[in-house]
Amino acid sequence: MQQFDRAAEDLGNAIHLEHVNVQVPDQRLAQLFYAAGLGLTRDPYLMVADTNMWINVGRSQFHLPTGKPQVVRGHTGLVIEGRTALLERLTRVKPKLADTKFGFSEHNDYVEAICPWGNRMRVYEPDAERFGRIALGIPYVEFDVPVGTAKAIAAFYPAVFGTPAQVQNGDGTVARTLMGKNQYLQFRETDVPQTAFDGHHVQMYITNFSGPYEKLKSRNLISVEDNQYQYRFQDIVDLDTNQVLWSVEHEVRSVTHPMYLRPLVNRNPATTNQNYANGYDAALWAMDPAEYDPRDMRPRN
Repeated sequence: MQQFDRAAEDLGNAIHLEHVNVQVPDQRLAQLFYAAGLGLTRDPYLMVADTNMWINVGRSQFHLPTGKPQVVRGHTGLVIEGRTALLERLTRVKPKLADTKFGFSEHNDYVEAICPWGNRMRVYEPDAERFGRIALGIPYVEFDVPVGTAKAIAAFYPAVFGTPAQVQNGDGTVARTLMGKNQYLQFRETDVPQTAFDGHHVQMYITNFSGPYEKLKSRNLISVEDNQYQYRFQDIVDLDTNQVLWSVEHEVRSVTHPMYLRPLVNRNPATTNQNYANGYDAALWAMDPAEYDPRDMRPRN
């Protein structure tokens, strides 16, 4: 009988990293960077006024409400197919984003793109082994945390949320906790001084909704009681001392939340009015079926 590694498919309690939320002071400049530059898609159904914008990235999103600019203290990892086309799009928007913090640069396996207010993105080509079978998405968000905090951060998530976590030593010391299939929050130790936390947040869906709530509440860590389906906390603490290790607001949702598994529209940024062809308006977030997982190709009786 064939043996299977069942543990390889365990996700733990968190099942989806859905969005990253940062305030932006200018919706027009945000549209130029995220949609025209990165080639992503403004949600056509929700937040269509000039006070907020939701940008679809496969099955995840950026939320960009108008306000004082917020900057993730680290970077967001993106998978976007087509490096050459990405560089061309970023080059085209460069003149219109002059006199901002916008910029981009090429590296061995990614392109770094910086939004007009300093948020950093690392954009990778699809890589099934590294990011799962996605052609478009947010596989991770990485934070730059103080030296000596990774081990305690990696202990916090399994104890409070039941999400697998580990500390990796290689290219620096990094704590990683699983947020969904091939999605992670990462915490990389650095001795570079960090700015004060400005209120940005990430949003996660979890299956055991009440258990983590009670653990957070017992430590006075619940920061916002949003509604029946959602609560928030921002401080990651040492479990022994309750000392704050790092702050980033987590918007925690149940899988009974009305917006769980809401389908998102993703456009094909290569399609224009000059080269238009029927059937090529949309982009698929998943890899082509030809890029199969060999584990799924076994003959079945």
